[in-house]
Amino acid sequence: MDPLRNPYTPNAGAQPQVMLGRDDQLQSFELLLGRLERGRTEQSMIVTGLRGVGKTALLGQFRKKALAADWVVVEMEMRKHSDHDFRREIALQMRRALFDLSPKARWGDRLKQAAEVLTSFTLSVDESGSITAGMDVSAAEGRADHGNLALDLSDLFVAVGEAAQAQSRGVVLLIDEIQFLATAQLEALITALHKTVQREVPITLVGAGLPQIAELAGDAKSYAERLFKFPAIGSLEEGDARLAFRAPAQDEDADFSDGALELAVEITDGYPYFIQELGYAVWPHATGPTISLEDVRHAVELYEAKLDSSFFRVRLDRSTEMQRTYLRAMADLGPGPQRSADIAERMGRTSPQVAPTRAELIAMGLLYTPEHGLAEFTVPHFDTYMKRAIPQLVVPPVRRRGS
Repeated sequence: MDPLRNPYTPNAGAQPQVMLGRDDQLQSFELLLGRLERGRTEQSMIVTGLRGVGKTALLGQFRKKALAADWVVVEMEMRKHSDHDFRREIALQMRRALFDLSPKARWGDRLKQAAEVLTSFTLSVDESGSITAGMDVSAAEGRADHGNLALDLSDLFVAVGEAAQAQSRGVVLLIDEIQFLATAQLEALITALHKTVQREVPITLVGAGLPQIAELAGDAKSYAERLFKFPAIGSLEEGDARLAFRAPAQDEDADFSDGALELAVEITDGYPYFIQELGYAVWPHATGPTISLEDVRHAVELYEAKLDSSFFRVRLDRSTEMQRTYLRAMADLGPGPQRSADIAERMGRTSPQVAPTRAELIAMGLLYTPEHGLAEFTVPHFDTYMKRAIPQLVVPPVRRRGS
């Protein structure tokens, strides 16, 4: 079939042709915006899930809904950086939000005050004044100039929220990869959002991250569990998975046979990104208009090769020899959560000996801890990939510390 008409989109964050199995999260987001518009409070969300389940795509749907409701949208993808760089990034995004709320020529008192608070917030990271260039305001004394990130960010969020309220609008921050924030940065965001709830201003934060973010947020601030909902998303139910394959094909006057659909869902386990990869691999090799069971079987090798060379490999390439050994030993135990003691035993080590390696893999985002003493891959099917990439487990000899 014509590759130009291939309806599947295996790209990071790409919007699938149909969004399935996420109605609860979309309705929760609509409720959040609707209640804030009416001056009422509502728990915000941090969506959690493994790689490839569609968290970023879901944030994209949130963006569309917010814009349709005439909210200002601030989009950020977190990465590990210093408090200085974090403050600068926030300042740049808040500057954009102020201009999105209204052109400067029509700024009222609230928008001018927010610009003054933003100027104070940037003093320590922008001595040249480039961030606030064109605002033509002085710094607000005593607001966002404490030198404490949590206090300063709280002042800034409240000021921007009050400016939005004066315009009968709202501001929503959509933050992806939120688990990469340092503890102090995450604490500051939670503190600032808490302050906006207390002040009843229409500014909110919706994040997406790996499963450990719920625990990280709770560690940063004990009231985070009352401030946020933490909906977990995963593989699609069988019916939705079938439709995720079938609906895009039907839009291009094609279809899957029942046998092809059954095998495709089995291969992908209903993971949204894997559905896009397998659909993309099958399409150009099928004669059509009905994709057969044999078409799917013939596409499996190409599908796995693509995942191995990109989705999986980029994660393994960042690891050390000992980290790869840990991952390979864990793969021998299966795809689900594994006891740290069992992984260590598989490596011929004790738990304390491999604990630093485990901690490194968690910090890298390759593992997370669903419960104390357990570890699980953050990427679905990573266990089978490890067995393909490293057919035999070879454990390096114990080295003396410092050698």
